[in-house]
Amino acid sequence: MPLTIETFSNVKGGNSFYKAISHPLAARKTTTFIETLSEAGPVTVYDPLGFYSGFTEFYDLTEINIVQSYVQDTARIGSDVAGHSARPITGLLDTATTTLLIAAFDAQKLQDHISHLIPYGCAVHSFDNCRLDSALLTNKRVYLDNRNFATNFAFFRDDSGARTRIATANYWSGYGAEQISFHLILFDEDGSVLAEWDEKLGDGAASATLDSQIIRQQFGLSDFTGQLFIHAIGVAGHDIVKYALDVWNDAGTELSCTHDANAWPSDLYAGLPAPSDGEEVALWIQNSHPSPIPAGEIGLNLMGQDETIWLDEPIAGFGTHKLVVNDMLPDAHWPQQVEIQAGKHFVRPRYEITSPQNTRRMAHVNVERSDLKPDPDIADLGDLMGKGYILPAPILPTENWHSSALPTPMATCQNDLPIAALLIDASGHEVARHNFGKLPRNHGIALDIGEVLDGHAPLPSGSGHIELIYDFSNGGHADGWLHSVFRYENRKTGHAAETSFGAHIFNTVLTYRNEPQSYNGPPPGLSTRLFLRLGFAPLDTICHLIYPASTPWHPTSETKLTLIGSNGAEIAQQNISIPCGGSVHLRYHEVFDASDRSKAGNGAYIVVRDTTCRLFGYHGLLADSGAFSLDHMFGF
Repeated sequence: MPLTIETFSNVKGGNSFYKAISHPLAARKTTTFIETLSEAGPVTVYDPLGFYSGFTEFYDLTEINIVQSYVQDTARIGSDVAGHSARPITGLLDTATTTLLIAAFDAQKLQDHISHLIPYGCAVHSFDNCRLDSALLTNKRVYLDNRNFATNFAFFRDDSGARTRIATANYWSGYGAEQISFHLILFDEDGSVLAEWDEKLGDGAASATLDSQIIRQQFGLSDFTGQLFIHAIGVAGHDIVKYALDVWNDAGTELSCTHDANAWPSDLYAGLPAPSDGEEVALWIQNSHPSPIPAGEIGLNLMGQDETIWLDEPIAGFGTHKLVVNDMLPDAHWPQQVEIQAGKHFVRPRYEITSPQNTRRMAHVNVERSDLKPDPDIADLGDLMGKGYILPAPILPTENWHSSALPTPMATCQNDLPIAALLIDASGHEVARHNFGKLPRNHGIALDIGEVLDGHAPLPSGSGHIELIYDFSNGGHADGWLHSVFRYENRKTGHAAETSFGAHIFNTVLTYRNEPQSYNGPPPGLSTRLFLRLGFAPLDTICHLIYPASTPWHPTSETKLTLIGSNGAEIAQQNISIPCGGSVHLRYHEVFDASDRSKAGNGAYIVVRDTTCRLFGYHGLLADSGAFSLDHMFGF
């Protein structure tokens, strides 16, 4: 059965209690705690905050002799708590309870409230027995402060010449954090711990790099494929660990990038492309919890179809499993797409595609929301919000790359997708429009951007971007959660990359719901601060910046590219202007000269900053062999 615990709410945000009980280090303490309670004799449970059921999602408590349960909220009296009809806590005094479990953290205050009700000699326990050590906490006074659980997972591999590298920066220093460190746990494919260590981040805006080769040598490891758990300590401003993940191999047949795993497990994911002829599509399922995923809990189905094929193997706690889509859905074929029944067992997973030429590329799927419903007001936004929701993505320089787009349903309510595609030159001028019409949920239509351009004037600048927007000329419904997979192929070498994202309203003063989004405070989000990690030599770095505007905004951007060395020192700065509604395609080696690049060295990065507008960015690496990667950038 899918886990019933709440991990993330678009209203309340992340659930720190979920992270507190599923944390790998908390799991170790919990095992000992459960053993203690199982030897304590009859146990009474007091569940004042409703946390008990979430705790049992991850831990087997059947060895504990629970004899009764109590609650504080009168509305919960008579409900099932720990297998018993819950009683009002005021009745505790009339029992002969000898062991009391308070199902909460920071339980002393809750215990004080009922101290007059606890029978004399009763031993009191709580979830505080499972707390992380104080050294791991940012806020030592309030345990369930989200900053205490600034954690994330990353796919991590060093196997037969296949490598991974995580790149991020101490962006928390910009919010007043002074000393940041990572506690790191590397899990093998079977969920066993390969290594565990701490790393202190540099002061200020220093970069941070976690390289699989270096870690392998440091701990004397053999080949591994698993996941890296990252716990950031001392954070401020953001409680999510953001990073860029590069994946490559020594043979030069793989070069991919993805980004942070979106640290909250979901019931559903979507945007998994079916294989083309001769391709293998593998979904890397990485259990985010200490408890195993039972057989029959993870399933795949073609988007828009009810028949689900279930994985008949269990996955160990914190384990990794390579699920081959071709085996599960042998008749699936690009441009069909696959929906993932995930049951909240893992954070947003990666998938890896192996081509007939034995090149590999990796990308990620996205969270499919089940809390949305069609919003009829979106169709009437035109007069106020212009284009309204825009999903922008690059059209890479057409001389070298072929680009395509596959719209992807990303909410359970999306039975149709009324959309159009605008093809826009880097100068900001629209050169072509493609009306998809009202796509059904189970559509298999990928837009070949080259074919559309061949029927119109080519892009004068040689590059540009595509904007997917809502188009209700054929009817249909919208909810603002418009997504697409964008695929790119090197025309000469056949190397490919893909990325996916969702729509937003960009650069308007008027706001609609939570749009235009801002990284700081409420909307509108009218500024840009993006992280651009730079490839290690000899790789060059691609950056494709787009200036989408739902309504007319400043004629040009005032964008600063600041090159920052690995120690956080500013090396150089370049200013660029992007036309409103346009884009720019950049190369690191062309923007900054050899002298600046030499000063920056490996581990450097660029901050893309603009206080006049919000830009949307894509980044990637480029090898001499023609291998390349592409994904969207993250901000902070």
